[in-house]
Amino acid sequence: MQRRPLLAAGLLAAPLAWAQPEAAGTPPLAFRPEDLAHAARLRDAGLADGEAWRLVQQLCNDVGPRAAGSPGDPRAVAWALKSLRGLQLEQVRADPIEVRVWQRGPASARLVAPVAETLVMAALGNSVAAPEGGIEGEVAVYPDFAALKADTLEPGKSRAHGRIVFIDQRTERTRDGRGYGAAVPARSQGAIEAAKRGALALAIRSIGTNHERIAHTGAMRYELGQPQIPAFAVSGPDADRMASLHAGGARLRMQFTLNARSGVEVVTHNVIAELPGTDLADEIVLLSAHLDSWDLGVGALDDGAGVAIVSAAAGLMQRLAAQTGQRPRRTVRVVLFANEENGFDGALDYSRRYQHQPHQLVSESDFGAGKVWALRSRVQPQALPLMGAIAQVLAPLGVGWPEAGRNEGTPGPDAALLMRRHRWPALQLAQNGTNYFDVHHTVHDTLDRIVPAELAQNVACWAATAWLVAQSPLRLTAPPA
Repeated sequence: MQRRPLLAAGLLAAPLAWAQPEAAGTPPLAFRPEDLAHAARLRDAGLADGEAWRLVQQLCNDVGPRAAGSPGDPRAVAWALKSLRGLQLEQVRADPIEVRVWQRGPASARLVAPVAETLVMAALGNSVAAPEGGIEGEVAVYPDFAALKADTLEPGKSRAHGRIVFIDQRTERTRDGRGYGAAVPARSQGAIEAAKRGALALAIRSIGTNHERIAHTGAMRYELGQPQIPAFAVSGPDADRMASLHAGGARLRMQFTLNARSGVEVVTHNVIAELPGTDLADEIVLLSAHLDSWDLGVGALDDGAGVAIVSAAAGLMQRLAAQTGQRPRRTVRVVLFANEENGFDGALDYSRRYQHQPHQLVSESDFGAGKVWALRSRVQPQALPLMGAIAQVLAPLGVGWPEAGRNEGTPGPDAALLMRRHRWPALQLAQNGTNYFDVHHTVHDTLDRIVPAELAQNVACWAATAWLVAQSPLRLTAPPA
């Protein structure tokens, strides 16, 4: 279906159809024409803005990998402070956070039977080290995480007992990331379930959609009171090879080494900047991303793109405010969170520091650099007409307002933590993630995967949206529980 173009004259001439009152005598809930016009200016300026592309190039080329506690971490913080000041944002600061981090060491794996083959692998974040000299054992193959959970817990009776568990969970390619959500428990919880059944270690098919011989890392966890066993991922082609051998009746045997350190005490930082509001300056419109990345690639998509998008959007709002004199009613705050990848320490620290400050909205860009295709929210029902008005401003950018899940948005991992913990209202600008999990948490998370024009479309969406949320005639709240 062809989308009807949005005519600025029609938009400003009369209240929007979906902004009409729900009951007789209720004043229309609508944005002021001048606010809609300024949002359109931000939208159009964002499409032509190259700031986000410049920022993500700097972050990836000058800083590179930046896991919490790594040498790249303080370089990233220094870069972010300098960049946000360069965008003429105010109250630029770094909130220190004491954390205990995991650090990767050398690791390798190979099949020793029925054939001798080296495997491409990566340790999973938080994995304990293998004993000195490594581990060798027979492999117990499970087609997915559900099959492992269905295996008996009776001591000594599980196929996992005394073996290396291999979960061959595949990740479905989807635009919205649902495939990742379905597959990721194999990584995050696999070691818990394998250890309950007496396994020596856990290996998984990489949680990703690519067919290249690279391994995807990512965080896993343990359960108190259960043994902690080493855990790693193997590449998709290596998983295919193991599955084929197993299907042919072969008994697999594997040997691996894995070195890592846990509980390393370091100080990292959330980096924060603001575009101060006017009459409602104490209310916060939160635009966020996470500054850290895994150590295998340069973190271009996860989450250098998000850092660049929200920073550039706030910078664009600042530039137009300087040119036009139109400043937001509410304060727009950019937060670049620390250690999202392996602990959510930045979000937890922000929660503690700012829990008593009113938040008009929380949001996060953390799904690569693909085009925004849908607007979703988590707001009280009476605010939905305003969300519809925002969607109409974004419609020329190819952004829809789907009825299904319209008010069930997922605002990104850090923002979702804040949304749940404080019942703050939230908004999602859903990106096209069809190819995102090809490179997620891998050595291929590099700049060449970003299309600059799609990055600019994100900036246009975020700048226009943040402006209208800041100008809202209604104080947003979360929907009823």
